[in-house]
Parts: sequence; structure tokens; C-alpha cells
Amino acid sequence: MKKANTPANQTLLAGQLAALISIGSFFYYLREGEILLYGDAVAHINIARRVFDSRTPGPLQLGTVWLPLPHILMMPFLVSRWLWQTGIGGSIPSLFAYVLSVIGIFRVMQTVLPAKGNLAGTAFAPWFAAAIFALNPNLIYLQTTAMTEPIYLAFSIWAVVFFSIAIRSCTNNDVEDANSSLVKSGLCLAGACLTRYDGWSLAAVMVITAILLAWVGNFAALRPGVRKFVLLAAVAPALWIAYNAAVYGNPLEFANGPYSAKAIEQKTAIRGMPPHPGTHNFPVAFHYFFKSAELNVAHAHWEIFWVCSLLLGTGIVLLFQRKLWPLLFFWVPVPFYMYSIAQGGVPLFVPVWWPFSYYNVRYGIEMLPAFAVFSAAAAYGVIRFAPETKSKLIIGAIFLVFTAASYVEVWRTTPVSFQEALVNSRTRIALENALATNLELMPPNSTFLMYLGDHVGVFQQAGIPLSHVINEGNHRPWKRPSDPEGLWERALKDPAAYVNYVITFESGPVASAVNKSQLQALTILHVTGQPQATIYKTVNKPTQSPLKPNG
Repeated sequence: MKKANTPANQTLLAGQLAALISIGSFFYYLREGEILLYGDAVAHINIARRVFDSRTPGPLQLGTVWLPLPHILMMPFLVSRWLWQTGIGGSIPSLFAYVLSVIGIFRVMQTVLPAKGNLAGTAFAPWFAAAIFALNPNLIYLQTTAMTEPIYLAFSIWAVVFFSIAIRSCTNNDVEDANSSLVKSGLCLAGACLTRYDGWSLAAVMVITAILLAWVGNFAALRPGVRKFVLLAAVAPALWIAYNAAVYGNPLEFANGPYSAKAIEQKTAIRGMPPHPGTHNFPVAFHYFFKSAELNVAHAHWEIFWVCSLLLGTGIVLLFQRKLWPLLFFWVPVPFYMYSIAQGGVPLFVPVWWPFSYYNVRYGIEMLPAFAVFSAAAAYGVIRFAPETKSKLIIGAIFLVFTAASYVEVWRTTPVSFQEALVNSRTRIALENALATNLELMPPNSTFLMYLGDHVGVFQQAGIPLSHVINEGNHRPWKRPSDPEGLWERALKDPAAYVNYVITFESGPVASAVNKSQLQALTILHVTGQPQATIYKTVNKPTQSPLKPNG
């Protein structure tokens, strides 16, 4: 019986339960046709696919702005056309990441809490934290999609787990394990840094902390591991900056290039649109991000329970249970998103505040680990002060009941991250369905010219290989402002020489640049909320094989 209750077996059980939740929810949303609601999920899947399925395949198809690791993880699962069309291939890394994240939350609480204890110790808090995280309705939906948040959460949580193990091992004079754990933490940080830019801020905070502990604090034995930890944490951002410099001629292309959030914000300002809430205003930026975090764990009046638990748990860690201090790393998303919204051009809209819509509200899910571990820390701290066993049980039951009631209300009113995907997908999916239906009627092996930036899902739905589509990614990105010898530019100038059909969107790059003298309109599609789409047939006989670009 004792053997069954070992930490390793409890961790395994937590992982098995998480896997059941993950698989069950995935098949539910797959059956409902809802794993491809997010336009970004569709884009991530097709960025990964076009690395090997493109007129110009190769690593340059990874592009810029979005970090490459999620796409690389998806690639093996997207070789199958069926897994690509259904979107399942893009979901698989997220499903694994969710299970690893739940195990990580369980493990980090086991690590920072005393090794032995009853309800007041490891018997309750790790399970409570893991339950808060695993049963969150918004995360349960997101982990069925190809979005990057679940993958980032896994890397960031395990970076903190291994860092916590390093601190505990060093305290117990197990220097070898401590330094080994720091290396593992650094590897996880590198993964986080290649998944989302959130990881860069987490890496900076953890690196500074590690250096202070090893050279200013009482952890000099960690210095060998810290050196490797710092190198691993720094190498990922350095590689991405070097890639942008080499390919785009601008090391900060992802931050200030034409597809960056900053550039998009400037374009909307030129069109006379008001700045998004929080622009150049850190307090407002904080309020919007923290509100999105609240909405990702609760609905309406239940938010106060989570905020109080979060603050109470943080206060207990800072004042009474300082050995739990590694949990404070889970607060890092707050300053990162404050800066991103205020200075980085990143908009975040919540449905309860102006402009009363949904946009990037899912970013609040990055605070779920903090809500989970600090709510558990709050329960742990209050239980420790309780005078008798009965009181401890009542306190634990109260936390469980409030958590369950809060999540039931979220399910009843629809999880906000799912609602964001649903609301923002309706017109896009309607247009893509209409286009895909028309393209499926085209002769086999037809070739197309189209800007894929907004509606790459058209070809995914129709099952048309991306190697049959000339798009904006088929040129040399280091040629600025355009590449006259690039396939994309040549096809725009002489479409009949390269493709059978051209698809344009009103005011889009193809509509404004393509040689229309070689085109004959076949179908015009109007969908409310989307630009007019036109399908053209090229009228001159191609002078080259449509599947083999010249040069």
C-alpha cells in the first residue's frame, strides 16, 4: 500500500488522468468540427506543412514573427494528407504538452513542499493544483488545437520544475543532481524561447535569479550548472535573431518587420482606427491582461475567489512559506504582457470592456499555472494554521467546492477562449468553405496563384497540396522590397505562364498586383465580414509546366 502512494506513482496517476481528459476532450471537439476554429491554428498547421509541401520547400518557409519550434514539432504528423486536412496532426503536440503540463504542475508542488506530510502537505496541495490546471475549461479546449499556448505552458512549467529540483538538491548537498537539473531547466527554457516570446522574459528572470543565487547567495555549488543554464537559455533567442538577420537582413524582423504586431498596429493607425486599449499605458495594459486571466478561470462573480486565492497564496509564499519561492516565476507573464500591450503593439480585447469583443483573450491562459499553484499554496497555508483535523478537512473541501462550482459556471456560459475562436471564425470559415467547394470542382493537378496569409485553410479543406499553389512565400525574403526573379513576383506579372487559376481578395496583394489581362473571372464570392473573393481562370496557354517553376 505504501508503495502505491510513492511520489512517482502519484505522478504517474496524475499523468494517466490527464491523458484521459486530453483524449476525451479531443475526440469531442473533433467530432464537433471545432479544432480548427482559430485562424492562427490553421496558419500554424500550414506553415509546418509548407516546409515540405511547397513550390519552394525548405526551412525558409518557417517565416518570421512566429517562433519555429511548434511548427517543427507538428511536421512529422502533417506528412499524412488526412492528418493535415483534419487538423489532427497539428493537435497532437498540444495533446502531449497538456499531459506533460499537468504532470509538471503536480511535480512542482511535490518539489517545493515538505517531502513528508498529511493533508497539510503533499497529500493535498499537488493534487489540488493539478486539478485546477487540468480541469480548466479553456485549457481543455486549447489543448485540442494547434495553438502554441499549450506547448509553451509545458516547456515553461518544466523549466520551473527542474529549477526547483536544483534548489532542493543543492540544499540537500546533492550537488551533482542540482547541476544536472539546472541543465534540464535550461533545455526547457530553450524550448520555451523557441515556442513563444513569453519564454524570453521567463528566461531573463530565471537567468538573473540563478546568477544571483550562485554568485551572491549561498548556492556557490550551482555555478557549473548555472553557466550551462545561462548558455542554454540564451542560445535560442540568439539563434532566432541570427536567423532573422541572415534571411531578412534585419535581426529584429520579427519585432518590427512588415508582419510584426508593431507594423500591423501602425497600419491600422494610418487607416484612422483608434489605438487598442493599453497603448502606451501600462496600468490599462495590466488591467486588460489580468482581466483576460480572470476570464480564463472564472465567469462573473466567481473571479473574486480566484483573485483572492492567487493573492493569498502569493502572500503566504512571501511571508510564511519562503521555501516555496520558485513558484513566483509563474507571475512573469504579467510584466511581459503589460509591456507587449503597452509598447509592443499587441492588442488584447475582452468582451466585458471596450471594445467589447474577443481578440487574444486566450493570452490570459498563461496565468493559469499561477492560479493553480498559488491557490494550492493558499489552501496549504490556511490548512496548516487550522487547529484540528476536522477543520483542515473542511478548509480543503471549501477550496474544492469553490473550484468545482467556478468551473461548472464556465462550462455553462461557454469558455472564453473557445468563444473567442467561435466568434472570430464564423465569416472566415464561411468564405473558406465556399472557396474550397469551388476548388474541389477544378480538374486534378490544377495550379493556383493566391496570397495565403489570411485564408490558407482553403487548400487544406479542399485537400489541394500547397505545392500546387504559388504564394507570397515563394520568393527570396532577403531581396527587398521585392524579388523580381522570385516565383511569386514572376507569377503575378505573367500568371498564365505559371498557373491555371488565380484567386484574389478585394484590396489584397494579388488583386492589386496581378496582370489581369490574362485572367477571365469565373466566380465572385461575397461573404459578410470578409473581402470579396474572385476566382479567375488564366486565358493564355502556359509556356511552362505549371508544377515546375522556371529558374
